[in-house]
Amino acid sequence: MTTPALLPLSGRRLPPLNLGASAFPHHRATLRLSEKFILLLILSAFITLCFGAFFFLPDSSKHKRFDLGLEDVLIPHVDTSKGGKNLGGFLIHGQGHDEHRHREEEERLRNKIRADHEKALEEAKEKLKKSRDEIQAEIQTEKNKVVQELKKKDSKPLPPVPLPNLIGINSGEPADPDIREKRNKIKEMMKHAWDNYRQYGWGHNELKPIARKGHSTNIFGNSQMGATIVDALDTLYIMGLHDEFREGQEWIDKNLDFSVNSEVSVFEVNIRFIGGLLAAYYLSGQEVFKIKAVQLAGKLLPAFNTPTGIPWAMVNLKSGVGRNWGWASAGSSILAEFGTLHMEFVHLSYLTGDPVYYNKVMHIRKLLQKMDRPNGLYPNYLNPRTGRWGQHHTSVGGLGDSFYEYLLKAWLMSDKMDTEARKMYDDAIEAIEKHLIRKSNGGLTFIGEWKNGHLERKMGHLTCFAGGMFALGADGSRDDKAGHYLQLGAEIAHTCHESYDRTTLKLGPEAFKFDGGVEAVAVRQNEKYYILRPEVIETYWYMWRFTHDPKYRQWGWEATQAIDKYCRVSGGFSGVKDVYSSSPTYDDVQQSFFLAETLKYLYLLFSSDDLLPLDNWVFNTEAHPLPVLHLANTTLSGNPAYR
Repeated sequence: MTTPALLPLSGRRLPPLNLGASAFPHHRATLRLSEKFILLLILSAFITLCFGAFFFLPDSSKHKRFDLGLEDVLIPHVDTSKGGKNLGGFLIHGQGHDEHRHREEEERLRNKIRADHEKALEEAKEKLKKSRDEIQAEIQTEKNKVVQELKKKDSKPLPPVPLPNLIGINSGEPADPDIREKRNKIKEMMKHAWDNYRQYGWGHNELKPIARKGHSTNIFGNSQMGATIVDALDTLYIMGLHDEFREGQEWIDKNLDFSVNSEVSVFEVNIRFIGGLLAAYYLSGQEVFKIKAVQLAGKLLPAFNTPTGIPWAMVNLKSGVGRNWGWASAGSSILAEFGTLHMEFVHLSYLTGDPVYYNKVMHIRKLLQKMDRPNGLYPNYLNPRTGRWGQHHTSVGGLGDSFYEYLLKAWLMSDKMDTEARKMYDDAIEAIEKHLIRKSNGGLTFIGEWKNGHLERKMGHLTCFAGGMFALGADGSRDDKAGHYLQLGAEIAHTCHESYDRTTLKLGPEAFKFDGGVEAVAVRQNEKYYILRPEVIETYWYMWRFTHDPKYRQWGWEATQAIDKYCRVSGGFSGVKDVYSSSPTYDDVQQSFFLAETLKYLYLLFSSDDLLPLDNWVFNTEAHPLPVLHLANTTLSGNPAYR
């Protein structure tokens, strides 16, 4: 059974293991030598070279010709009347006055070597007078110069691309003063989360709000990549927190560096970083975000170097070496990882005019279309070496979830022209409805998990996103079933609300059962925690947009109050370990997705529909809005370079 340490960390997440120490444990202390000693070694080598050159210079008495590299010795033949001999069309000077000139040049060279030698010795003496700190500072200065030169090389301007028509990126001010007050409260919560991260965790991936220090997990490797900054940018922008947005932009411009020896999750880095940077670019128009997104995407491409083209789960940003999670079904890649790249990669090809990103994700799609699917279901595991399914486990929660979401959203993002993606979505949802969706004895609709021919009657918090997905995909569904899927979305929203309402804290557990008399309640201790997840609130927002039923705002406000009451601490917001306890303990992590997703969806729930309208924007699985690309016959762009 899954333990808290193995559980997914974010909306539509995989359960990464805590790998402990970095895969690259080398520490400066293990290789440390005195900088002065190293400097002396270099100088001694240089002095030896100088003396060697001095004492072993050729003797002009034995060599009639010595090419110093300072003058042309071979001269094209023009005239042989002055003592020269014509050999092969070139004139070799006669031996008379040339020997004297060669001796002078040799003497000049000896003098130059002596002078250089004396200068090197003087510089060495000066260096050795300096303190250790001064020498280290000089070394660091030289390193910084090299880094800046590399950054200049990487920051090549991208080709100009016509921006899609961007609608609804500001305001959304509700007319109702009560709704406006609630929206302002959510904005205040965002500011509390950001300000404390800014004070105690700046530059780190996440925040420990009780310990008041930075936090990270193995999905980000061993580097400080400022995940919270990148993840939160678009939320700050749409909330009108522009000073905070500019702080984040400045940090990204000066500090976000992907040339680090760090092994990261391809999936997490794609949805949080590339998705976050692209959304920030589209909202603000600031080129730095686009440039950084493209730089990072280039670092992920080596993950696709597998026999099948199905990417590895992890890749080292420096070496490009990829591998899969050790726990994933005999070295398999995971459906929700390699199936959750399409939106971001299509936009990368749109913005750069480079088809490589589009081709990578379309290759994955073509491969999946050729494969047999047991009962029409996609198993969660696929081996990237053999191209065969791993164990037959199918889930609309962790490990599978966002694959289905991205099939639907590929169609929406293409202005509904990518009918291939829509067909794959419809086929998958029909199989899911037939084999995984059931109604409990108490009348609650739930989505179970298929494991080796058996339906497990358990639903995860992650699966609760599906209510919003069904509502989003209702329009355009087969056989005029729009009403059916909107109703199915409402039933899932109701079930997930019950999972919140049946706890002490009015916050939902990580997973809940539908066995016997137990319905929508967590049974195991390691499933009773709440880590600031967004999926239930995400479904409330989609259901509100499509129905305007006031209960969704009411349920969203209940969740807002519970988060503010039980998860807020003086240093930010923390998850809680037991939602059924009246005095819960904290997990002391402020997840980056809390700022990217949970607070964004709450803010949108209490905003008017003209803020990020769904006809113009599609949200990636980390709630980063990307514009619909209004195209003629392709999921790609109107960029002339790409047509």
